[in-house]
Amino acid sequence: MKDTLKHRGMRNKLVDIVASKGIVDKLVLQALRNVPRHLFMDSSFEGHAYQDKAFPIAADQTISQPYTVARQTELLEVRPNQKILEIGTGSGYQTAVLLELKAKVYTIERQLELFKKTRLFFDKMGYRPKKMVFGDGYKGLPEEAPFDGIVVTAGAPQIPKALLAQLKVGGKLVIPVGEEEQIMTVVTRKSEKAFEKLEYGAYRFVPLLEDKN
Repeated sequence: MKDTLKHRGMRNKLVDIVASKGIVDKLVLQALRNVPRHLFMDSSFEGHAYQDKAFPIAADQTISQPYTVARQTELLEVRPNQKILEIGTGSGYQTAVLLELKAKVYTIERQLELFKKTRLFFDKMGYRPKKMVFGDGYKGLPEEAPFDGIVVTAGAPQIPKALLAQLKVGGKLVIPVGEEEQIMTVVTRKSEKAFEKLEYGAYRFVPLLEDKN
């Protein structure tokens, strides 16, 4: 579990690539610089860790492309001490980026194999989400709501109403919406009943699965 000077150099190059694709939030770029992405992947794939692409991990899931993680995080506009709900812990890479930004992170994973593996990894690395839950992300985490922000790391056919209900007024939901291809969508809660929806281009995510536990 080493993070060497060479790894840091590779991360700096990766951050330059991500910035060249339009990410401007300095804090998000610094978080990417700080998180040792190679440790979130099987050591035999270490050579792929600092390429700007998604990569397969356990349970037929992927570790997201660094640019996509940066884009979702930038759209979320995270501030220190905000309560953020993450749907789809996966490898924990997005979680770590949110923790670097000093968010209070609540994260849900529905694949038991990944949940166990990532929880052990967090313990070993000293990453401390407020809560890590094995469960159905579609339902969110009503007992911890409301949240300042919710980020969904899998493609959803539509926006789950339960997640909208768990946003604070002023809070944002960042979610890729669509079947084959997803549109990155940001929904901001303007009041108890009013929501504003903005769209930010096409992406491809693994599907968000409902009621499979």
